[in-house]
Amino acid sequence: MKYYLESYGCTLSKSEAGLYLNSLLTDQDTVVSAPEQADLRIIGTCVVVKHTENKMIRRIQELSSSGKVRVIGCLPPVSGNSLETENIETLKPQEFRNFYRGSFDSIEIREPGVFDGIPINQGCTGSCNFCISRVARGKLLSRSPDKIEQQVKMQLARGIKEVRLTSLDTAAYGKDIGENLANLVRRVSSIDGDFRVRVGMMEPANTSAILNELIASYSAHKVFKFLHLPVQSGSDRILELMNRGYQSSAFSDIVHAFRTAFGDMTVSTDIICGYPGETQDDFNETVELIQRTRPEIINITRFSPRPFTPDFNRKPPSSNDVKEWSAKLSALHKEILREALEGQVNTVKIVLITENGKQGTVVGRDSAYRPVVIPGEFQKYSFVECEIVDAGETYLIGKPV
Repeated sequence: MKYYLESYGCTLSKSEAGLYLNSLLTDQDTVVSAPEQADLRIIGTCVVVKHTENKMIRRIQELSSSGKVRVIGCLPPVSGNSLETENIETLKPQEFRNFYRGSFDSIEIREPGVFDGIPINQGCTGSCNFCISRVARGKLLSRSPDKIEQQVKMQLARGIKEVRLTSLDTAAYGKDIGENLANLVRRVSSIDGDFRVRVGMMEPANTSAILNELIASYSAHKVFKFLHLPVQSGSDRILELMNRGYQSSAFSDIVHAFRTAFGDMTVSTDIICGYPGETQDDFNETVELIQRTRPEIINITRFSPRPFTPDFNRKPPSSNDVKEWSAKLSALHKEILREALEGQVNTVKIVLITENGKQGTVVGRDSAYRPVVIPGEFQKYSFVECEIVDAGETYLIGKPV
């Protein structure tokens, strides 16, 4: 049988789609690069905002013109049976959770190139009023550390040297099975081999509970000094309306603790701009928090009401205000990132090459997961020592030493 895969959304969604495809493959099956060549087209979907959901639906309909399509990811739980036609079938939420509990852990990886990371848990422990992902994915369901370690070793055996531990909230990992993220990071980074570990997004509430242990686990040289910590707002009033379960000081404290421990650290965060009830004063508090903590990466999303969430019928501020706030945050982000990148010029780094670049260059990641563009030809997943000679808008430029 011939399979075709497209996947969208977060690293978790793409990784699960790749693993699901691998679960179907036998020695007689092949993965093709064009949908019209396939017997079955699999699409991993995202519905985090309405615009993305609409894009998913259009793409599913386009793919179905070539034949059978199976829809997985976050769209089936929120669409019910409305997508299903003669050529379109959906993987129901409970079917996927059963897959997560069972065959997920015994998959033979025949096509390692089709997934981006290693999912460590499904669902989350939060109850955010705006979030459709928790509706789509349900309660926390963690994988066993033994199975995760096995999958890491399979990736390493195939030459992959960037191990991405991913979930909706990595800091929630293990709360349902008597484990925690810090123990998992220590276990993975202790595996023999020269590779790097990137720990994915973690929520402040669960991160605070394991902060000291987690920082200790990050001290391993194999672990990228990269922290993706979505704060969503700098206003405690808005955070309470969102039902986030923490105050903005928790974000500041976590960032300060990591930077104190490691110094050279990349901090990434997410901001929802124009949340229902947000005022100019609330927005100003967000700006003040960003100016004080200076995250190098800021993912800015305008509020999008999602079905099956408490915020679905709540109205955001005026579009003019939201547009102005979003532009101001974007400008601040550019300023912070430029300052951070320029501060790395004239330093010497060991860079893990991860992909080919443009015009005779390669792209890699430094110890804080910053992208580094290097001229020349270097093998993927090799380590290159280089001096940082310049900085672009979003990346560093290195010269091999």
